[in-house]
Amino acid sequence: MLQSCTSAVRRATHNLNHYLLRSYSSASSAQAKLVKQSLRNLLRETAQPVAVVTSTLPDHETAPRSDSSVQYQKKAPLIFHGATLSSFTSIALDPHPLVAFSLRVPSRMALALNGHASKPQMQMSSHMVVNILSAAQPHIAQLFSRPDLHPFSNSEVQWTQSADDLPVIKGALGALSCVVVGRSLPLSDTRWLHSSMEEWEMEVQQVEGGSGLASELFIARVLRVEDVQEPEGQFKNDKLRTLPLLYHRRAYTTVGKIPNP
Repeated sequence: MLQSCTSAVRRATHNLNHYLLRSYSSASSAQAKLVKQSLRNLLRETAQPVAVVTSTLPDHETAPRSDSSVQYQKKAPLIFHGATLSSFTSIALDPHPLVAFSLRVPSRMALALNGHASKPQMQMSSHMVVNILSAAQPHIAQLFSRPDLHPFSNSEVQWTQSADDLPVIKGALGALSCVVVGRSLPLSDTRWLHSSMEEWEMEVQQVEGGSGLASELFIARVLRVEDVQEPEGQFKNDKLRTLPLLYHRRAYTTVGKIPNP
């Protein structure tokens, strides 16, 4: 009889714990959705700078020499790629100038930057250029926000190459040659925040989180501020060239003076 009662109590306790856990999870999920929506609504009211990060996709292949079995690195033509950023920000000036941004994954740019980060770093050789767009360039932001387009083959995109052979978009407000300080940090799993990098060995995986795409955080060190050339022809707009491109209320805009009271 005692054993039967004990079993019944255990079952009841298990069922109660399961019910409480489900109730807590449901309440927690509802609260999380409310916070996300409230934050999204607030951020729509704040203006965010718009930038395009440019880099190269993996551009080397290993091939044997015709006269030897020794392997060597055969360099293929550079394949340029770019992606529009709406989360770019400066996070430090001292002791090193650092910037940060996030990319939604899966992403060819995220894979490319993580690939660069895993290779030995050549001194003063950048992995990417962050092109901070001017108010005259909403069309550039739109072109690089589409994964199905190839903007570098579009005549609307005028660009030069940096000393590291990376694209610098003409007419941008400014351009930063940067090196990623390490592989990206997955924002879908923040356990790395509670432990040292040595204790938490992260595998960079592109996963979906919740009802939308997950993101990964990139931190980069600024090596140079590039000299940006003026665009040519119909794409030149001197008035907007010196103003930043901003994203506000789901539309591109720029700054303006506040009227005197």
